[in-house]
Amino acid sequence: MWDKKGVLIDINNYNDFMVTHACVPTAIIINEDITRIYYAPRNKDGKSVPTYFDVDTNNPEKVIYIHNKPILDLGELGTFDDDGIMPCSAVRVSETCIYLYYVGWNPSVSVPYRNAIGLAVSNDNGSTFTKAFRGAIIERNREEPFFTASPFVLKEEDKWHLWYASSTGFVLINNKPEPLYEIKYAYSENGIDWTRPNITCIQPAEKYQCTARPSVIKEDGIYKMWFTYRGSFDYRDGKESYKIGYAESLDGLKWNRQDDKSGIYLSDSGWDSKMQTYPSVIKIQNKKYLFYNGNGFGKTGIGLAEWKD
Repeated sequence: MWDKKGVLIDINNYNDFMVTHACVPTAIIINEDITRIYYAPRNKDGKSVPTYFDVDTNNPEKVIYIHNKPILDLGELGTFDDDGIMPCSAVRVSETCIYLYYVGWNPSVSVPYRNAIGLAVSNDNGSTFTKAFRGAIIERNREEPFFTASPFVLKEEDKWHLWYASSTGFVLINNKPEPLYEIKYAYSENGIDWTRPNITCIQPAEKYQCTARPSVIKEDGIYKMWFTYRGSFDYRDGKESYKIGYAESLDGLKWNRQDDKSGIYLSDSGWDSKMQTYPSVIKIQNKKYLFYNGNGFGKTGIGLAEWKD
């Protein structure tokens, strides 16, 4: 079970670019003293821009630094990330190099938005980043015609694994299009060029359910995934809001969904009483920690939980 430690950080008019929300926590160990959590606050225009805060590696409940500037700028007008950027997966490539995979937001006309997956690179151990390309590295294609989002990358020796959300279409709810999506799989030899076999890993448990934002660790030869899922009819502030699910796999492709083993449930009251979403699971000094968002897609901040057997 996850032992909840409460809210670590909550954004409320911190500055012009950190006005509200603290979305999609993405954790990585920087060194023996610092574990860094990338995330996306919203600026004064309501657009998501990425930054980070640091916690004590020896005591992840202790916030030791809050960065007050963006680490990436919005894209050029017309590019896939000109309206928002959300960090999703940080992967160490070398002692000083970190790849940061992110979601770019782009407004649309017939539907509210479209997403795609981008890549930024740090060569100073995660302090500053530069976009690898002006365009996306995982975009909609002929097999996946809607959008891609919420990547998680796991590097194993010479093979890179990617689990990500792929939209399967839209459904009209009260004459408003709502996106549908499910978690799929891709692989790579370099973390940049991806082969996408269009394999669905986490099937929706019911019609109009969506699965997204995977976070995967490997223990005892088993891939273990925490992810988020929701309904489509009342998910912003109702009974179909995001919750955290769980699945296991021996090969990373075929998954056994076991949501009852996610180890976390909505609180009776407070910051995560209506919604739990965007999990980021990380092992720190042989302990497992969960960083996640609560109510309002991050409006109530980022919380922490520790796994207790």
